[in-house]
Amino acid sequence: MSKYIHEHTNWTNFSWDDKAINAVFGEVKLIQGKIIGQMNALGFSAKEEATLTALTLDVVKSGEIEGELLNYDQVRSSIARRLGINTAGLVPSSRHIEGVVEMMLDATQRYTLPLTEKRLFGWHAALFPTGYSGPYVIEVGKYRTGEMQVVSGAMSNEKVHYEAVKPELVKMEMDRFLDWFNNDNLLDPVLKAAIAHFWFIIIHPFDDGNGRIGRAITDMLLARAENSGERFYSMSSQILTERKRYYEVLQKVQHSSGDITEWLDWFLHCLKNAMLATENTTQKILHKAEFWKLYEHTPINERQRLILNKLFDGFEGKLQTSKWAKITKTSTDTALRDIKDLVEKGILQPTNEGGRNAGYELTDFKLE
Repeated sequence: MSKYIHEHTNWTNFSWDDKAINAVFGEVKLIQGKIIGQMNALGFSAKEEATLTALTLDVVKSGEIEGELLNYDQVRSSIARRLGINTAGLVPSSRHIEGVVEMMLDATQRYTLPLTEKRLFGWHAALFPTGYSGPYVIEVGKYRTGEMQVVSGAMSNEKVHYEAVKPELVKMEMDRFLDWFNNDNLLDPVLKAAIAHFWFIIIHPFDDGNGRIGRAITDMLLARAENSGERFYSMSSQILTERKRYYEVLQKVQHSSGDITEWLDWFLHCLKNAMLATENTTQKILHKAEFWKLYEHTPINERQRLILNKLFDGFEGKLQTSKWAKITKTSTDTALRDIKDLVEKGILQPTNEGGRNAGYELTDFKLE
């Protein structure tokens, strides 16, 4: 078996082939500029909405990569509360979700601050407020003191995918990593985000939570690259989509002797795809913002506002009176009155099916 990258002397003197990544790197910078331009053209509340959506996705999908399903509405509410964004229907969230959100917002909103050992330990403690990961007690808020292997398969037939840095070397390796993170300003921050992710994962400094903290570090550097705490795309969401390839590339490059071209190439393509996916979301947010601008002086009650926002955010199935009543917790008579009022105002229109199957949809609005 070939050596792991961290078994080579001076293993962190990474090298890569600029020519191999130049094209995709150029595309990333181009799309990044375009998205920032589009977002700056949005009004304040639409920008807030875009940031809230991207951060929520980031937290939920980062958990999902680890096989953990977090409640979307709880995550969204927790982020909205902390950022002071006023959204209807806030729901209380669990201590665990609060901790995950705390870490993510510390990384993306305080992105200019140095990354220190103390700060990392704080993130780790926020991720594991009970000192347990599932049924297992883990070392929280400090570097691991045990060996670390990434394995899969049944107990008797385990396959070792990776063996991380020896526990007695973790502190020294992390000191070197943090020194580079805080002091090397020559590298483009996008490339730095890619290298930091790889470097941190190779050290695997904690008992658990390395993936989530690694992705938070990535987001922190991407916020630096854009010089903004506003997030408009979700890297974690894209990593989840490309998870199989993510692990394949990591596994391959962990055996290199320092050349990380293949990892950088994968990372930049993943980032590009994350940004392209956001263009779609941006269009929806723009559409919604234009709608509310158009109808800002039209009397619309809270129930109507709730359903209209749901229609813009991707409503499941067909909007019918019974569904309206259920979502807004009112009688079907009230629901019908709300709907008819919006039809008269030209905001909703009946779909083609009549009778019991009658449904409603947003009319196409045109800006004056």
